[in-house]
Amino acid sequence: MSMQTVRQVAAHAPQAELAFPAGFVWGAATAAYQIEGAVLDGGRGRSIWDTFSHTPGRTHNGDTGDVACDHYHRYPEDVALMGRLGVRAYRFSVAWPRIQPDGAGPANPAGLDFYDRLVDELIGHGIDPIVTLYHWDLPQALEDRGGWGSRETAHRFARYAELVHARVGDRVRTWITLNEPWCAAFLGYAAGVHAPGRTDPAAAFAAAHHLLLGHGEAVPALRAAGAETLGLTLNPAAVRPADPDAQGDLAAVRLIDGLQNRIFLDPVFGRGYPADVLAVARRFGPLDWLRDGDEQTIAAPLDLLGINYYFPAVVQARPGEREPAAAPYPGSEEIGFVRPPGPVTEMGWVIEPAGLTWLLERLARDYPAVPILITENGAAFDDRLDGAVARVPDPRRVAYLDGHLRAVHAAIARGVDVRGYLVWSLLDNFEWAEGYRKRFGVIYVDYSSQARVPKDSAWWYRDVIARGGLTAEPVT
Repeated sequence: MSMQTVRQVAAHAPQAELAFPAGFVWGAATAAYQIEGAVLDGGRGRSIWDTFSHTPGRTHNGDTGDVACDHYHRYPEDVALMGRLGVRAYRFSVAWPRIQPDGAGPANPAGLDFYDRLVDELIGHGIDPIVTLYHWDLPQALEDRGGWGSRETAHRFARYAELVHARVGDRVRTWITLNEPWCAAFLGYAAGVHAPGRTDPAAAFAAAHHLLLGHGEAVPALRAAGAETLGLTLNPAAVRPADPDAQGDLAAVRLIDGLQNRIFLDPVFGRGYPADVLAVARRFGPLDWLRDGDEQTIAAPLDLLGINYYFPAVVQARPGEREPAAAPYPGSEEIGFVRPPGPVTEMGWVIEPAGLTWLLERLARDYPAVPILITENGAAFDDRLDGAVARVPDPRRVAYLDGHLRAVHAAIARGVDVRGYLVWSLLDNFEWAEGYRKRFGVIYVDYSSQARVPKDSAWWYRDVIARGGLTAEPVT
């Protein structure tokens, strides 16, 4: 971005009264299957999300990512929009099936060419590319051989990571191995609501382990190749009891914290798997996926911990009640999730910025090894395009983002080392099983024409970036 453009952007924003640290990274995030489309272009292979979305009844209205936002063809327009907003970093994911259509073998040159062009386009606009290597689009050929339930997939992932780095590693400084392995493992293999749509708790625990093992094998391979900053993105839950004085509710917190948080955080930070989590896993089958040396591999040193946050989790004990067999928390059959009072997003998620402050403080206290980057935070609302003025008013999103940025600022003020914030999402997109009915973007996408219209939240975010912080008064 030119200095003239920077001055023009800055002119829109008064001086920040709630300033973030110098060098704080302001950015946006997307994922390959949600925006790229072009599923048959450039030799791309089939992914588990292609299969899942084309299976009747799996997604809202039978929606698929076949076209999505057509970012594969329209990326110059999207990068130019980022430049207009003053975005300094862009986190995108690489589609594994574009690089290795069958999940193995040499790299597909056409697939690498696309990301090569995208990286150059970003750098040309002064935007730092942040690459996520896995955001859930496993090559279907690997799923056919066991998917993440198979140890082979972990080894394949490390090789795939090397292929991507060999092409763009000279220009990409920050690498994220996995996005939300909890979702990939437990929504995909236990609950069956995400691809590959399986309902096998034993396979879910094996998948969680092999995702971490793939991460642990990829990190030293990338570091040896010269990668500068290596990280992992998790979606830890800010879990609290419905009744803080009820021992059953406190035990419920411990269980859910284990099944979503500690199962990933503890081994990544060198503590090995928690004994209570392994005890739950044993209820569903032998732990033959865990071998000597695996936990040491998983604990490969990191430079960054990515955190995705959307809403808190409030739990209570409900003895005698049973969740459906396909619940995403195997072993939690007598625990209930409670929706606390307050406003919710279009996803039905409670809006609670204070949960983010609490979570960041907890992570800094219990896992202080590396800095934190907010790799996703955002909300879906029922956005409507005003065609007469080509405007999309979204005041609830502005208030949501403002509140959560204040929560991040509060955590920083209390000593948490948070290095940046990436809004989810740059564009409205294919929202997994929800299809196209949920809009998370700060840029509106008309799916019939592929026209992009920045929402009011995009211009608000532009001003936040330009001033380096927030105004004194919260947005309501």
